[in-house]
Amino acid sequence: MSDNHQAAARLLREAYRGGAVPPLRDYLEPVDIAGAYAVQEINTRFWQEQGRRIVGRKAGLTAKAVQKQLGVDQPDFGALFDDMQVADGGFLDPARCLQPKAEAEIAFVLGADLLSPDVTPDEVAAAVSSVHAAIEIVDSRIADWTITFSDTVADNGSSAFFVLAGEGRGLEGTDLYTAGMVMEVNGEIASVGVGAAALGHPLNAAAWLARTLAARGAPLRAGDIVLAGALGPMVALNPGDHVVARVGGIGACSFTYSKE
Repeated sequence: MSDNHQAAARLLREAYRGGAVPPLRDYLEPVDIAGAYAVQEINTRFWQEQGRRIVGRKAGLTAKAVQKQLGVDQPDFGALFDDMQVADGGFLDPARCLQPKAEAEIAFVLGADLLSPDVTPDEVAAAVSSVHAAIEIVDSRIADWTITFSDTVADNGSSAFFVLAGEGRGLEGTDLYTAGMVMEVNGEIASVGVGAAALGHPLNAAAWLARTLAARGAPLRAGDIVLAGALGPMVALNPGDHVVARVGGIGACSFTYSKE
């Protein structure tokens, strides 16, 4: 990994405490896929050495319109660490965020490893232990969200926190494709969407993630949480906001963007 990659990784780590930084164009071309994941990997290893534990992965850029906007034809991924999970019904202190936005998703908890770089959506379905309504709180260490594909990948997929519904359900009899999503902020509808928004089907997104990680030698394992991508538009958060995500046939989860 180059000195440029190390410098970009250090800049992003410092941004968590020091505030958002300019786009990484001095370190990465806008669609330098390999370089961006190299930066992400540097910080992932750094945080693991600091004692943070990976509990799953997130798929991002699962909407074709967003891919087109960033000039790519593929999703991206980031690591989910144990300290990123906010309890269902819990609180997220605004002091821990820079410029956060919430998006409603479908999440899977795996009951089996997914080791093959050729895994199919059906094989993912067979490995799923439970499916949950989820909220991802994305954030960017890049000022004003002026991101390229390389910026968001290097920045751990612009991830920050996530909420998983306390109660999941089995996949059998669950129609993920047509599952409707409503996200409310302070009792008002702020975003609507559907399961098919996530790469055509949430299991497609999970299978893409499983294949990609297996090919990189870091496969998804039993017990991992998988966030399968946004079902509708993200919504900027303001202190005091109470956010509820409801996904038809699956469940609901919530959090409040304030100190306890």
